[in-house]
Amino acid sequence: MSETNTFTRGGVSIRYRIDGRNGAPWIMFSNSICTDLSLWDDQAAALAADFRVLRYDQRGQGGSSVPSAPCNFDQLGGDVAALLDHLGIDRCTFVGLSMGVPTGLDLYAKHPQRIERLVLCDGQAATAPAGAAGWEERIEMARRDGMEAFADATVARWFSSDQVKEGRADCVRKMIATTPFAGFEACARALQNYAYVDVLPRITAPTLLIVGKDDGRIPETMARMRDAIAGSRLVEIAGAGHIPNIAQPEQFNRALDAFLFS
Repeated sequence: MSETNTFTRGGVSIRYRIDGRNGAPWIMFSNSICTDLSLWDDQAAALAADFRVLRYDQRGQGGSSVPSAPCNFDQLGGDVAALLDHLGIDRCTFVGLSMGVPTGLDLYAKHPQRIERLVLCDGQAATAPAGAAGWEERIEMARRDGMEAFADATVARWFSSDQVKEGRADCVRKMIATTPFAGFEACARALQNYAYVDVLPRITAPTLLIVGKDDGRIPETMARMRDAIAGSRLVEIAGAGHIPNIAQPEQFNRALDAFLFS
C-alpha cells in the first residue's frame, strides 16, 4: 500500500509518502537540502516487504510549501515530531542524510523515546567553523546565477565526474534545479548556525553512521561523531561522495540491512 498526502504545521504544508507493509515497524527517511522524498526510492523499494516506510519533503523542498521566514532546526525537528503525531506513530527507525542529520539530532534531543534506531549519513552535529560563510556564498551564487547553475555546481561537489557523465546524478540535479530559491535559502539559513554536539553522548538508541568515502572531510567528522556515541558503528561507502545512497545504492543498502536486521 502506498499513500502520498500532506499535513500542515505552522502555515507550512509538508508532503509525505508512506510505502511498505501494513503493520510492519516504521522507518522514516529525512532528506538533504534541495532534494525530495524520491531520493530514497531505492531504499523504500528494498525495505517495503519488512517495514512501513515514511518519507517526507522538508519545508521549502520538493512538494512542501516554502516558509515565509528562514528555518531553524527547532522547526525542522519539530516537523518530524508533528508528522509522527499526525500519523499516530509512537516510535520509528530514523534515517537522516546531510540536513537530515541535525534534523534527527533535534528530534532525539527533545523526543528520544520516539527513536528506536538511528542512522546518520554524511552530516555533522554542528555547523563547521567556516560553514556559515560557505553557505552565504552558496546562497549568493544561487540568487545570482539561478538554481539551474547552482544544481550543476552542487552535483559536481556531491558526485564524481564519472558519475555525473554517466547520468547517475541526473535525478539529484533535477531535484536541485527545481527547488525554489526561497526554499533553498530558508533551509540554508538553518545550516548556517546549529549545534547538537552535546546530544551525541546522550544517545542510547542503536546508531549507525554511514558516509561516502569521497565526501571531503565529512568521514573525519563522522568518525569523531562515532567516537562520541557509545556503541555506534561507522561504515564508509567506497566510490561515493555526499549522496551515497544514490552513488552506490547496493553498498548503502547492504550497510543499512546489516544494521536493521542484526
